Amino acid sequence: MKKTVVVLSLIAASALIADEAQIKSEIESTKAEIAKLNENIKRLESQLPKPRYELNARMELGYILNSGNSDSEAFNVDTKIKNRFDNHSLELSLLYQYSEQDGIESRNRFLSELLYEYALSERLSINYLLGYKDDKFSGYNYQIYTGPGTKYKVLKTKTQELSLDGSILYAYDDIEDTYTLGGVPVSYPYPAGSVSQNDGYTNSYAAYRAQLLYSAQIKENMKFNQTLSYRSEFSDADNYFVYSKSALSLKISDIFSAGVNYYVDYINKPAFGKTSTDRIFSFSLIADY
Repeated sequence: MKKTVVVLSLIAASALIADEAQIKSEIESTKAEIAKLNENIKRLESQLPKPRYELNARMELGYILNSGNSDSEAFNVDTKIKNRFDNHSLELSLLYQYSEQDGIESRNRFLSELLYEYALSERLSINYLLGYKDDKFSGYNYQIYTGPGTKYKVLKTKTQELSLDGSILYAYDDIEDTYTLGGVPVSYPYPAGSVSQNDGYTNSYAAYRAQLLYSAQIKENMKFNQTLSYRSEFSDADNYFVYSKSALSLKISDIFSAGVNYYVDYINKPAFGKTSTDRIFSFSLIADY
């Protein structure tokens, strides 16, 4: 009797193991079928005709408030709006960064670019750029640059894109007045007392800009973007500017993402009393429409 019970128990256990293995096999098979169906959906969607009109907007908002031994406040807004119609597109980029320490302003930067683009093919396009930069602590009242360019998509896959953009520009720089106290450069806020003023000046010149744009879909909900640009005067190679933005974003809903950004703004010939490199590390809430 005991032998019969043991045998029956072994048979039942074997059946359960076999059923579990079969269920696991069916689960894996179903997952493979779902993945194949998703690939087919993406392939079919890519074959659909593109809409004649498309509007996309992206806004990044970051804010930091600190109180204690020192009071500080900082925020940044980074916005991009792109309007596409047929082979034409118009893109507006706006960046504003502000901070203050113990009630004294320490950063006030505004950067705007308007880019018109016409697609000649899936990879090649021509464009026209208009840029304006106003940075209170850079030594420039403002900078303007404008001119035509060409953009080429070097790499375009399901997960990565790499584009190179080159422009021939007319540039205009308005350099601010400088102040010294006893021969030493004085920064804002200017101290009370005898401060000597040296009048600023303007500089207009022919220039060029080379830009790299890279994006990588690391995971389904995680994306990395890199923008790197180099703008220089033709007749004076030492007069150049480098801008970089490295961004990592994590999708948390259909509209919102959390982002980490690292900005580098470099001026090779900084204004009198200014440093060459400005770096900003920020956390942002991102909304895509």
